[in-house]
Amino acid sequence: MSGTGKSTALRTLAARGYGAVDTDDEGWCELHAGPDGHPEPRWREDRMRALLDAPRREPLFVQGCVPNQGQFYPDFSRVVLLSAPLDVMRARILARTDNPYGQTRAEWARIQADTAEVLPLLRAGADLELDTSRLGPDELADRLVALVTPAAGS
Repeated sequence: MSGTGKSTALRTLAARGYGAVDTDDEGWCELHAGPDGHPEPRWREDRMRALLDAPRREPLFVQGCVPNQGQFYPDFSRVVLLSAPLDVMRARILARTDNPYGQTRAEWARIQADTAEVLPLLRAGADLELDTSRLGPDELADRLVALVTPAAGS
């Protein structure tokens, strides 16, 4: 869902030195016809498989929201849904300068429809949901890191 803080969280994690992949960036998705016949982005399976199969020592954080993401859930140690109330999402979308998506009436209507239709599906597939309207970027990053980092002394 646009405006929930996914990209901000990922930038914060990357600044801390963690592996971070924003699948909204070019090359991670390709367009396929959706159920309504309109094109929708889906993760490129070859790129995602290569990313997830690569050996690593540190946690990797991946963000995105596409129809085929569920097929990769078994490859993730945690699936965390970031959410926020619609009014918070709208304010963030209107304030951001790095991504214009959601600023037109049609795009905002699509985000509202997706929130009503897709959010319940995302909740069903998530291990945990974090309401980002209550967390600053650093606190959110701390929570995400804690989910994938062994506790001290364990």
